[in-house]
This record gives sequence, C-alpha cells and structure tokens, in this order.
Amino acid sequence: MDEPAYHASRRTINPSPCVFERAILADCAQCELARRHALAEREVVACSLEVARINCTTLESLFRERATFALRLPRPGVPLVHAKAMQLQCGGLRGLQAAVAAPTTDVHAMVKRAQLNDASLLDLPWEQIVSSIVAWQTRRRAPPPDS
Repeated sequence: MDEPAYHASRRTINPSPCVFERAILADCAQCELARRHALAEREVVACSLEVARINCTTLESLFRERATFALRLPRPGVPLVHAKAMQLQCGGLRGLQAAVAAPTTDVHAMVKRAQLNDASLLDLPWEQIVSSIVAWQTRRRAPPPDS
C-alpha cells in the first residue's frame, strides 16, 4: 500500500487517533480507553472517549511547551522527529506517573489522578516531569553478532 492511500485509509478507519499512540505502541504506557486496529500490516490506536482525548491533547501540549527549551525542540507547528516525539511522550508519561504516584502507566488513570490531586494539569510539578523527559532515552540497538 502506498503512503498517501495508507494515510487516507487511516483517517477513515481511525477518526479519533490516540494522542499517545507512539508511547502505547512502544509499550511505554497503556490506556484503558485505547482501541487497537490493524491497518495495512501496521497497528493504529484509537481513543474511545472524546473528553479523554481532549485531556491527553492538553497534556501532550504541556509536555512540549514545558520541555521545549530543555530538548531544544523546534517552534510549535513544526513536526518532531520520531526520537524526540518518543522522548516527549514516554519520558513525560514516566514523569507524570512519578508526580501523581500512580501504580500503573495507564494514561487515562494518570490524567484523572492528576486532575483530582491538582485540579488542573497546569499545576503539576513540571520541573520533575521535564527532568524525566530529558532523562528518558530510546532503547539502544543490540550490536551486530560477530560472524
């Protein structure tokens, strides 16, 4: 399947993509509201609750806003390279888990817990979360086996 056809099908099949799809597919997190679908030998993740998707969009925007300087991210509107997007999502969710003392990496549960504790995502301990974002590293590839 060619890329333009894939992306057109993706928008049709998955009109509400999960904001943290990359983190979920990389097993950095999970979400009770995530619904996985197979599409052209790939996997996509959809969000089953629009209010939760809005909360996650806000959270991801805050991750990017607060970590822009520390990660030297491009200006808003410019897409991130995959490694930076993974660092932002996985590191941010790890920092959120520590900040709200969540027992699991369930994104929806952590967001609900953060809103209960602080009433607003803006009031989270962002210094701690940004430190976690900066510290997160992708998994290193294994060296090639010697022949």
